Amino acid sequence: MAEEESNPGAVQSKALAKAPDKPGRFAALLKKSSKGSMAPEDTVLVWPHLVYIELICILFGVALILFLSLISPAPLEELASADTTPNPTKAPWYFLGLQELLVYFDPWLAGVVLPTMIIIGLVLIPYIDPNPKGKGYYTFSERKFSIMGFSFGLALWYILIIVGVWFRGLDWSWYWPWDDPHMHQPAGAVKLVDLEVILTSVLGLSESPLVTLGRYAVTMANLITWAFFLGYYAIGFSLPFLFLRNFYRRLGFVRYNLVMFLFLSMMGVPLKIFLRLLADIKYVLVTPWFKI
Repeated sequence: MAEEESNPGAVQSKALAKAPDKPGRFAALLKKSSKGSMAPEDTVLVWPHLVYIELICILFGVALILFLSLISPAPLEELASADTTPNPTKAPWYFLGLQELLVYFDPWLAGVVLPTMIIIGLVLIPYIDPNPKGKGYYTFSERKFSIMGFSFGLALWYILIIVGVWFRGLDWSWYWPWDDPHMHQPAGAVKLVDLEVILTSVLGLSESPLVTLGRYAVTMANLITWAFFLGYYAIGFSLPFLFLRNFYRRLGFVRYNLVMFLFLSMMGVPLKIFLRLLADIKYVLVTPWFKI
């Protein structure tokens, strides 16, 4: 005992030899196992470790914005004139995603319903996500659905903005980077048609209304389009419920329905865009109050 007190270095060496291996502090900041627990000595303080990382990201983002402003400046245009309407009239870049949606959706949907759903969905995220993993550390493997879903929606929004900024020209026509932006594009021979009209023509359905509800004439083709629209949501709600029971149990009835409604609505936006571009379908469902 006296020998150990006279040689504190030996005592410290023995203590270190007996101590279990612990992850580095920076590794603890990045990720910890969901099964294990994190002791205070395995963690790091927000200041300076996390703040330094955030500061580096901020500086990188500012440098990227400065670089983009140099290679693609946005000078002020001439004063507005009541005699001349700009062609095309573009909204600020952060609203061009909405303006691009107007090409594919009814103005009421693109300008009111979809933005409202985006805002409500972002507000509800903390309340409809019961997964406790990923709090205080970064992880992808433990939150795949959340991260991939959010990343998909964010990427879709920025793709719409990029299309509006660099690929839309006169008359809001599509312009490739090598096209002359001062020359009007030739009028296309493609004619957009509602799905209801296509079904009536292909299937030889009668245009006579089955039921008339005020100014809403319900035809057989219109009922089929309603079946397609409701079937999309019915199948989307049913598949996870039948084949991913753990996913349903973890969320519960209310949160499951909210998550699936928002997720399917988000996935319906690119689906509708593809139908417009590939099949020349203008609207899938037509009513006197809204068009989808």
